[in-house]
Amino acid sequence: MAEQPWNQSMSDEQFEFMREILGAPSPVGLEASMTHGVIVPYFEKIKHESWGIHTFKGTASVVLDTHPGRDDMLTVMFVGHADKIRMQVRSIGDDGKIWINSDSFLPGVLLGHEVLLFSQNPETPGDWRVLEGGTIEALGAIHFADAEQRSGKKGVTQKQLYLELQMHGERRKEQVEALGIRPGDPIIFDRKIKRGFSPDTFYGAYLDNGLGCYATCETARMYAENPLPDVRALFAIASHEEIGRMGSRVLAGVLEPDVLIGLDVNHDYDAAPGIGDRRMTPLKMGGGFTLTTGAITSEYLNALIERSARKEDIPYQKSVSGRDTGTDGMAGFFAAIDCASTSVGFPIRNMHTISETGHTGDVIAAAHGMYAALATMQEEGTTADTFRQGHARLDGIEAITHQALPDEEE
Repeated sequence: MAEQPWNQSMSDEQFEFMREILGAPSPVGLEASMTHGVIVPYFEKIKHESWGIHTFKGTASVVLDTHPGRDDMLTVMFVGHADKIRMQVRSIGDDGKIWINSDSFLPGVLLGHEVLLFSQNPETPGDWRVLEGGTIEALGAIHFADAEQRSGKKGVTQKQLYLELQMHGERRKEQVEALGIRPGDPIIFDRKIKRGFSPDTFYGAYLDNGLGCYATCETARMYAENPLPDVRALFAIASHEEIGRMGSRVLAGVLEPDVLIGLDVNHDYDAAPGIGDRRMTPLKMGGGFTLTTGAITSEYLNALIERSARKEDIPYQKSVSGRDTGTDGMAGFFAAIDCASTSVGFPIRNMHTISETGHTGDVIAAAHGMYAALATMQEEGTTADTFRQGHARLDGIEAITHQALPDEEE
């Protein structure tokens, strides 16, 4: 590996590919523009002739497989997810307002932003079109808000949100309906990422979870350049994560990996406003990739990843989870298959807004950390049985005592 690649700025070529991934219009259930339109062509470009690409019937997920059919090998799956949280059309008012839901967005973060609405031609269902030029609104103007909303004591609620298409004249509802807009049509932000003011930063919509998809692709590129003959790698881009991690559990259930690592965004708790009293783990943007401990994560797998990162001086941070990682790292357990699992991430700010903010070094560190872990498995001859026999034992271990710090010694 190159010396300390995570401290270097992302090249323009890398950044543009990441921007293309994040910019693909792939709301929940309609992920093929990212998976088949952006990532499959990339996989086709980097893969070896003997490699395969898995596609699926009920989901637009895709998986690049380095050793198709080799179920006898140690199999490691990396999972990013392609789906974006979206708004949806609920109903159309007589005044032409398109009432929407806010899904996993706070209603207040949507106001005034330009969006894309996707609908089908009513004459030919399945023929999708995009509508540009609309914005999300709620109150209409400060003049129409009540006193508590003006003062900031009360916020905007989901039921107040609507898509403004600037309709005017008579029969405005009929004008909207004539466009083929119907309840359930998805709406997403119209904003691609840009480089940030501070070095090696960027901001925009849908870092969640284009970053996990990009890191998966970057790990695949490194594997393609330096193949590992005894480790089968599955580079997966899943669907339906934002509504319950439905896509990745299908991939795990079908391909049954021995090891599964979810790659997803995490929070920059250190910079999060107003939560100091919660004593959150001080994850920091720019501090390296995050490695989750707790929930269903395998401590043996985590230790292997830590050893690998330390060996290559790749920065990482430990992230604490409780009952559920909240990521595709849970896919093996949800699919009821036996695999060692963990979750790797990148601390970002302003999650689920139009101005999510990240650090290129964290994303690069994650990809290099994942390849380093694969290289360690190859070097150590890791097999599925290694994980079966490698569970940490807390019985019969050495007790520790107080150790004086160097400046306290006489």
